[in-house]
Amino acid sequence: MVNETTISKLYEMRLTAMADSYREQLKDNAFSKLSFEERFGLIVDLEWSRRKSNKLIKLIKKADFRFSNACVEDIEYHADRKLDKTLITRLSTCNYIQEKHNVIVMGASGNGKSYIGCALGVSACQNYFTVKYVRLPDLLDELAIARGEGIFKKVMKQYKSVSLLVLDEWLLVSLKGTEARDLLEIIEARHQNGSTIFCSQFAPGGWHEKIGEDTLADAILDRIVHDSYTIHIDGKVSMRERRGLQDTNK
Repeated sequence: MVNETTISKLYEMRLTAMADSYREQLKDNAFSKLSFEERFGLIVDLEWSRRKSNKLIKLIKKADFRFSNACVEDIEYHADRKLDKTLITRLSTCNYIQEKHNVIVMGASGNGKSYIGCALGVSACQNYFTVKYVRLPDLLDELAIARGEGIFKKVMKQYKSVSLLVLDEWLLVSLKGTEARDLLEIIEARHQNGSTIFCSQFAPGGWHEKIGEDTLADAILDRIVHDSYTIHIDGKVSMRERRGLQDTNK
């Protein structure tokens, strides 16, 4: 009766893993051979690991990745891709996030930029950093709507607060209207406050033309280019074609 009361209290306090572990110990006589400290340690360890696991699941879900199952270990280092494995492995430790540096992932369409960006994002979640993935066109639309509804600062705060922002389809098309100004706002807000991964088909030398307004372009590039690691993906065969060829060869 006392044991059930204790278990009920643990559930009431939302210490469900501890309650489950305690219940299992009561069923198994083998645990009676352990000291109190050993048994209590096992109960706490299960609660701790389950909470860490739940936190990771929530971080990945909240990040809204395009590829939520992406991981650095599954990146394909085919010779023609000319990927710098040492750099990618180093980035997966997330020291660049602690140092507030950025990452530029460049490559042609279909070469796996989004996957690598998401893989690094998942690594950040595994290190318990907050992450947000978003396509730049979607972000610019969201900022434009927020400005019109008078909640621009609220939305900006959300994107400023995350440890890592993964911006996919970076400058895929030329900016128009107030988009360059909105883009500067978010880059400025994150400058030295958080890290950003830019996934782009174009090298930074081509960004100026895409942004359009010289003064704003200079300000945006100055806050990105000189403080970033660069991953260049080569390869004449896109990852879509490569997987198609692999399927054919099976």
